[in-house]
Amino acid sequence: MSQELYSVEQVAERLRLHVRTVRAYIREGRLEAFKVGKQYRITAAALAELLGPAAAAPATSSEATVTSVVELDGIAPALASRLATLLVASAQGRGGGGEPLHVQTVHDATRARLKIVAVGALRDVADVLLMIDSFREGAR
Repeated sequence: MSQELYSVEQVAERLRLHVRTVRAYIREGRLEAFKVGKQYRITAAALAELLGPAAAAPATSSEATVTSVVELDGIAPALASRLATLLVASAQGRGGGGEPLHVQTVHDATRARLKIVAVGALRDVADVLLMIDSFREGAR
């Protein structure tokens, strides 16, 4: 039965660590290794154990991410503040543990312009856009 073995140098390169750090992991018992001659060898299973369960399965996501920028002209500072508070609070108050939704707002008082940037899953950003549209319709 053949098992994949890695040298200290290969593990260091794979983990983007210094060789001394990998050797320290071995000395501390954080990384299981055995000696072949004067050199350590690390099994794929020992490497996977060091990395933990998150590294065992590749992170694949079928979720699409979207970035949306909305500029609203002719919006007073008080109204811009209310809309910004609504959007940021709704983004932070989301439950579910899916992809995070990020909303940032900037109001330019001299131009009476509110810029809103929303980054997240398609459905979440679509909800933000609907909130903006509803707020804008209600403000008329």
